[in-house]
Amino acid sequence: MPPENQEHIEGSKFLGKIVFIKIDRPIHSKHPKFGFVYELNYGYIPNTKAGDGKEQDVYVIGVDEKLESFEGIVKAIIIRKDDDENKLIVTPRAFNLTKETIINQTHFQEQYFDIEVLLWDDKNRKDEFNRI
Repeated sequence: MPPENQEHIEGSKFLGKIVFIKIDRPIHSKHPKFGFVYELNYGYIPNTKAGDGKEQDVYVIGVDEKLESFEGIVKAIIIRKDDDENKLIVTPRAFNLTKETIINQTHFQEQYFDIEVLLWDDKNRKDEFNRI
């Protein structure tokens, strides 16, 4: 996707930012309605508003233990072409991430949607990150 269009993508203001996440569905927990098991920690950024009117949802990649909260960097957006909310991908700062990793690790839930992955290009960026 051309960079000039990225600011119009829901969640793009978070790319490259450090965020605090409240985990409401820890790794290995069951979805309360659909019953599938979360293969990643999943939560939201408090005091935000996403396309569905609720707080912005986030997957945490790169941490394999159950979390209650997490602070990390937003490195990608899963754009759901057939839903009203995109999902953010947050990792520890030094975690190397690829589109393939995102697609594979979020497949347990994202398989039901038509998605595109927008990966933050952190090359040529300073090692300074803003907090949101």
